Amino acid sequence: MENIVFPQGFLWGAATAAFQVEGATGMDGRTDSIWDAFCRVPGKVVGGDCGEPAADHYRRFEQDVAMMADLGLKAYRFSIAWPRVRPDGGEVNPKGLDFYQRLVDTLLAHDIVPWPTLYHWDLPQTLEEQGGWTSRETAYRFADYAAAAVEALGDRVGTWTTLNEPWCSAFLGYAAGVHAPGRTDPKAAVAAVHHLLLGHGLAADAIRAAQPESKVGITLNMYPIIPVDAGDPADLDVARRLDGLQQRIFLDPLLRGEYPADILADLEPYGIHEHIKDGDLDIISAPMDMLGVNYYSEHYVSASPNGSDSAPSPWVGVQHASFPRRDAPRTDMDWEVHPDGLTAVLLRLHHDYPRLPLYITENGAAFRDDFSVNGAIDDVDRTGFIASHLRAAHTAIEAGVDLRGYFCWSLLDNFEWAEGYAKRFGIVHVDYATQARTPKMSARWFSRVARDNALVAVS
Repeated sequence: MENIVFPQGFLWGAATAAFQVEGATGMDGRTDSIWDAFCRVPGKVVGGDCGEPAADHYRRFEQDVAMMADLGLKAYRFSIAWPRVRPDGGEVNPKGLDFYQRLVDTLLAHDIVPWPTLYHWDLPQTLEEQGGWTSRETAYRFADYAAAAVEALGDRVGTWTTLNEPWCSAFLGYAAGVHAPGRTDPKAAVAAVHHLLLGHGLAADAIRAAQPESKVGITLNMYPIIPVDAGDPADLDVARRLDGLQQRIFLDPLLRGEYPADILADLEPYGIHEHIKDGDLDIISAPMDMLGVNYYSEHYVSASPNGSDSAPSPWVGVQHASFPRRDAPRTDMDWEVHPDGLTAVLLRLHHDYPRLPLYITENGAAFRDDFSVNGAIDDVDRTGFIASHLRAAHTAIEAGVDLRGYFCWSLLDNFEWAEGYAKRFGIVHVDYATQARTPKMSARWFSRVARDNALVAVS
């Protein structure tokens, strides 16, 4: 195998999210999030599943941290549950904060870097009932929550991520209705985009006010958008629009201090201008210390109708968009596998935007896992997926990209949002009946990669 060594100090970790792994949804003062409410709506989540008990990480975190240390992981990206820290968006809950105090202390005791995300989609349900992310006030409540988290943890946490994948929060949650809170209002989605970005900026200010030395960033999910026919103006226009809604509507305000003009024009009928107040873009575009990139696949798009245009769509303002299937390997989520797309995403950021350190904050795949006769899980497909994407990441590094770390998704099998427990992303298998943990082949292999700081042969 070719000798692929990563830069000295490259950060190797694994990631989870609070609602997906913690369980204990009613313990120690935690109140409902939008996902608790969404799970109770019949037909919204496969199997009628919910976030209880998930992977029971709330009660078993010490076991899980010890396992991370055994695997040689250097960092743990986790999210903090807003409904634990400020239940109902109200006063600070000391018991909720205490869990994260203990988690951070345990990580540090095992020489694992804590890498918290403040928002991974679990808005307090009470705030949703007051408007959710369609309300400007939610951005300010988010900053209050961020300040409480940093006051408690900032002396031990060096890097903070404000939001995870605001595209999903805004467009899947408020336009398509397939994620919490389950709304199908394009105007609400457009409002949510701006208020999420404003919340990021206000939270970044709150973090730096409390801990000036902290590093602050955001995580975006990025996809190359590839038109089926690059010579067809209609396909090119759909690709432009989708790229604008998926990427540029977030990247440009954050890194250029402005919304892309073409997307502002596209979204004018949905009232985007009424939400942008004087000074907002200055808040949103305050300098960041890092950018997290979540990468899973590519979008291959056509302007041809897909036969289901009546269904609510996340692509606000796009009349027709279809995603033809290509002859490519697919994961259990039915997502095409395209490692080269990761190289393309990283190079685009490197060339098109002000350069800042990048981290791959999520990358992984759901595949069906089968136990062998000796009790092992030889998840060859998942191991190969991660290996191919690490190779693609290294190609970007060789081209000059300032990529400083990689977090595989996910440490544990977990609650996979609208898919419930039907899909497994973990490098560690979780038996949901017993909560037994079994590191898979991918975990054992990734452990060697992290220890060697180099891509090693899959065996």
